[in-house]
Amino acid sequence: MSVKLAFETVGEGTPVVILHGLFGSGRNWAPIAQALAHKHRFYLPDARNHGASPWAQTMSYPEMALDVLELIDREQLLRPIVIGHSMGGKTAMALALEHPQAIAGVAVIDIAPEAYADQFTPYVTAMRGLDMAASTSRKEIRQALAVRLGGDAPVDFLMQNLKRHDERFDWRLNLMATAVCMPDLCGFPPQLARQRFPGPSIFVAGADSDYVRVESLAGIARLFPRARVERIPNAGHWVHADEPEALLRALQRWLDEAVVPAAMPAG
Repeated sequence: MSVKLAFETVGEGTPVVILHGLFGSGRNWAPIAQALAHKHRFYLPDARNHGASPWAQTMSYPEMALDVLELIDREQLLRPIVIGHSMGGKTAMALALEHPQAIAGVAVIDIAPEAYADQFTPYVTAMRGLDMAASTSRKEIRQALAVRLGGDAPVDFLMQNLKRHDERFDWRLNLMATAVCMPDLCGFPPQLARQRFPGPSIFVAGADSDYVRVESLAGIARLFPRARVERIPNAGHWVHADEPEALLRALQRWLDEAVVPAAMPAG
């Protein structure tokens, strides 16, 4: 069952939906959307169990694809382009493979249609383990989270999920559902291996990331026969934070190619 995603919009023009990754929110992609807003109207939803969107007990990729399809139908978007990073990239792939008629093209940022090892449960465990009722400041919570996770963890990124209700701090994330659904989030639905997306697609990977490996290319080509793969130098998994200008150039080139044919009337 789908949920009604909360979202923000930026710009005017042909519709583009951007789907954020795990622990993120639509707002993370506002700078990219603003840079391209002269040609496109961007929709920046929060995924279920994230940000301002409703919570749900399950988080499978087919379900999250239906959430995006509900948004497309609700806003009466005519075959938008869909861009997704990490978890959002897998959601975008599921949408493209199961509902290809609903979108004009898909851009996937640093993720492939495959299963990955679980690197994120320690983040969830650390966040759930903090005594939020006894915490008195953001600084105190950040320090406690940094101690639990160590120096290399993306503590500032995780802290973007912190909110305050009156005198109490809490997380915008549904941490319980995220923990329970982590196998789904790290995996990729096997039934999608039988599908194909015939539209234009691009996979943009960080050159310093290991999420899109050489071994991933055959699976991408099988499911997305029109896909091209680009690698952004000096970028890791968070391509939009590491090399935003290079990502912008790659997306703008591809959008110019993908949107024009999609906007042409059927012959």
